[in-house]
Formats: sequence, structure tokens, C-alpha cells
Amino acid sequence: MRTITTTDDLAAFCAVAHTHPYVTVDTEFLRERTYYSKLCLVQLAVPGKDADSAVLVDPLANGLSLDPLYTLFRDTSVVKVFHAARQDLEIFQVDAGVIPEPMFDTQVAAMVCGFGEQAGYETLVKKIARHTLDKTSRFTDWSRRPLTEAQMTYALADVTHLRDIYEFLAKKLQSTGRDKWVAEELSVLTDPATYRTDPSEAWQRIKTRNTSGRFLAILRELARFREEYAQARDVPRSRVYKDDALVELASTRPQSLDDLGRSRLLLREARRGEIAEGILRAVRAGLDCPPDQLPRPDSSDDRVQVNPALADLLRVLLKAKSDSYGVASKLIASAADLDAMAAGGRDVAALHGWRLDVFGRDALRLCQGEVALAVRGNGVETVDL
Repeated sequence: MRTITTTDDLAAFCAVAHTHPYVTVDTEFLRERTYYSKLCLVQLAVPGKDADSAVLVDPLANGLSLDPLYTLFRDTSVVKVFHAARQDLEIFQVDAGVIPEPMFDTQVAAMVCGFGEQAGYETLVKKIARHTLDKTSRFTDWSRRPLTEAQMTYALADVTHLRDIYEFLAKKLQSTGRDKWVAEELSVLTDPATYRTDPSEAWQRIKTRNTSGRFLAILRELARFREEYAQARDVPRSRVYKDDALVELASTRPQSLDDLGRSRLLLREARRGEIAEGILRAVRAGLDCPPDQLPRPDSSDDRVQVNPALADLLRVLLKAKSDSYGVASKLIASAADLDAMAAGGRDVAALHGWRLDVFGRDALRLCQGEVALAVRGNGVETVDL
């Protein structure tokens, strides 16, 4: 196994990769102690079976630059192949503002090709590459050096078997004409906006039943401060204060350090210094927010009335379409999509793009009473009314 530790060696491998139709890519990283993922290893493989066709790249090596890799990512003549690419792409986007183009995600492709709802890499290795994976090094500290032989073997397997998986899935997609479906799905993954976190919107991720505008204004400012603090210092949000403490602070509205000292859920480190000062500023900002600028919870779900019988029928239709096309049902439509349609909503993903052809049109006709569902043998079909 070859490990690249210099920029020159990485440039040499990437020069070879530029001559191939695709390169498989994976990463190993840590995120438990940081806000942003810490890249610890990059695995690369090009078509072939010789020892030099797959390498490990050590981004922690002194003086190594990933610029040759990013140049390869920008080469549109080479497909960059990942499995479950979201976290990998986030690392490269944050580090260098680079999204590999074109890219291919075997997890998405496998769901389109009938490999079920959870198309895990290990499953695809077994079913397509006809190999088994040794997962003993799955949970490991990838920042420690030197890497063990077992770690390197595990890491390299994530890109060597990926070659067979990609070639199989790409061929199947082309033969079925579903390559455009995958391209639609990847448009979200390849959008840089997917990986930007706006501190002013961070409050919307926090679960609370309190819908008071003033409470939500304080919640918003506390979440904004936490996000900005965590980003600036590259620490996890939970190291600043956890969600339950944030909700408590928005409810109790502390005005002084003594008030903070009475918090039940706030970490001791957050009751003094910069974090404490930031909390008090955030609370004041929320209290001072003008009435016309108070946030309002999304009440769209409260206004709609879901027809439960229709929602159940849509679920039956979805299962039938999923079985008929051999596509994972959750990729076609989510439970939220079905409930929204059963309540009269039409601005859902299931009614756009390839989903409209596979499921959406018949779903609309079912909602409008134009078709019924009937059992034919072991399947369910639509019947015109």
C-alpha cells in the first residue's frame, strides 16, 4: 500500500488520474472535537488492479498541499466517484471552495437501481463486487500516526471496490435511461449553498413547542451567537452550550452573571467569560427586537388538514410504484410529501422532475378522484374511473 506524503507525489498520481475516465474518492475525518471536519486521510483509486492504481494521501503530512487534487476535481473530463458523498464534499467545499465536477454518488445510484432504502457500501461490496469488508477499523482515531496496516487496508478498500460498484451502476443507469434521474438528485449535493451554515437561521433547527415571538427572538439570537462562536473557534456547538440549555436560557431570560449562575443546564465554562457575555448580549438583543421583526414559527402544518384515508392510499400507490420501478420509495417521495399532497399541497418534490413521471402524475389523479387502486395478482394498479 502506497501512502503519499508530498505534494510532488500527489501531483504525479493526479497527473495519471487525469488520463482516466474516472477516479474513486473517499475520506477519513474527525469531527467530535471541532465544528468543521478535520480531514485526516484521502483515498484515491483509478481503473486498474495493479498496486499503483490506488493510494492513500496523508493531508496531515508536513508541507503537503492538496492543490493537485483540487485541480483534478475541476477536470470535467474525469468523473469523481464517491459513496454517500455529502460529508466528503462538505470538507472540500469548506477547505478550498471546490465541488468535484462531474461527480457520481453510488449510494444515490444504488437506490435508483433497486438496491433498497439503505444502500450501504458494505452491502454493495457484497452484492456487486462479491467481496466482504473487514470493519474492525471502522471506529478509529484517524488523526493518530503512524496508521496501522489494518487501518490502511480498511481505508483503501473504500475506493478499490468502489471501482467495480461504479462501473456496474453506471452501465445499468445508462441501459435503463435513469442516469438523468441520478443527475437530478446530485444537483443538491453539488450546490455550494448546501454546505453553508447561516448563523441567523440556526434557530430553526432547535426543537421547541413555545411559539411566542419574543421567546423565539431570544432563541434566534442565542442560536446565532452560539453558531458564530463555534465557527470562529472551530469547536462543536455543544461545547458552547447544548440545545436544552439554549431553550432554558430563552425561557429564563438571564440579565446578569448571577442569573446565569442559577441555570440548571448551562455548562460551568459558559457561566463566565466570553460565552457568558455573549449570552447576555443575545438575550438583550432578543428582548430589544422590534415587534415587527419578531420571528414567527412555520405554521403551515397547522393550517392544513390532512385527509388520512387519502394519505394511506398515496402510501399504497407509492409502494406499488417503488416495486414496479425498482426504486427506493423514500427516494421517490417522503412521508411529508404524501401528507402535504393529501392536504391539497402541490409544491412538493414528488411532483417534479423524474418523480412526476414515476409517481407524481398518478398520485395527482388519485387525489383528484380520477383513478382508483385495484389489486392485480400480487401487485396494485391504477384503474381509470
